[in-house]
Amino acid sequence: MNSDISIIWLGALASLLAGLATGIGALAVFFIKDLSNRLQDSMLAAAAGVMLAASFFSLLLPGLEHGEALLGSTWAAAILVIFGILSGAAALYYVHQKLPHEHFNLGPEGPDASHIRRIWLFIIAITLHNFPEGMAVGVGFAGGDVRNGFVLALGIGIQNIPEGLAVALSLMAIQYSRTKAFTIALMTGLAEPIGGVFGATMVWLAEPVMPWTLGFAAGAMLFIISNEIIPETHRNHYKAQVTFALLIGFVVMMFLDATLG
Repeated sequence: MNSDISIIWLGALASLLAGLATGIGALAVFFIKDLSNRLQDSMLAAAAGVMLAASFFSLLLPGLEHGEALLGSTWAAAILVIFGILSGAAALYYVHQKLPHEHFNLGPEGPDASHIRRIWLFIIAITLHNFPEGMAVGVGFAGGDVRNGFVLALGIGIQNIPEGLAVALSLMAIQYSRTKAFTIALMTGLAEPIGGVFGATMVWLAEPVMPWTLGFAAGAMLFIISNEIIPETHRNHYKAQVTFALLIGFVVMMFLDATLG
C-alpha cells in the first residue's frame, strides 16, 4: 500500500515539474518581443512530435506488454488497448464539445460563451491540452516502471518549454502585459499535476485494467495532437517545415525512451 501511495506521489511530483516547464518557456517573454509565425508553428509542431512519440513508446507499447502478460493473448491485449485509445479520444472529444474554449488561431469551440471573458476561454483551452499530458505521466509511474515515468515526464517537460513561450506570446498579442502573460502561462501548467494524480490513481484503483488506462492516456493525447495542435501549426501554410519539426520532436522523444526508458 505504501509503495502504491509513493508511486502516486512520484507521478504527481513529476507531472508538476513537467508542468512548471511551461513557466520556463514563458520566461523568455521578458526577453523576446515576438516570434515569427514560422518559428512559432515549428516549435508547436516539435512539441506535438514529442507527444506523439510518448504516446507510442511510453504508453501504447507498455500497454500492449502489460495486456499480454495479464491476459496471455496478444489479440486480447491489442483489443483492450484499442478500446482504451478510443475511450480516451472520445472522452476528450466530449469535453471539447461541452466545455466552451477558444484557441488563439483556430477560434472558439464548444457551446456559446459570449458571457465568459475571452481570457478564460483561452485558459480552458490550454488546460485541455495540459491535463492529458499530466495524466500520461501519472499513468507511466503507476505501472511500477519508475524509469518509464521519468522519461515521460522529461519528454513532456521538454515539449512544454516552447509551448509555454507560444502561450505567453499569444497572450501578449491580445494586449496582456508580459507579467500577466507569464503568470497565466505558468498557471496553466498546473493542470498537469492534477492530471498526474488522476492517471496514477486510476491505475492504483484498478491495476488489472492498466492496459486500457495506458491506451486511454495515449488516446487523449493523440486526440489533442490531431484535433488541436496539427491544425494550429498548419494555419500559416508552412507544411513542410512543421512536418520536419514534428519529426524532430518525435525522434528526440524516441531517443530518450530508447536510451533512458
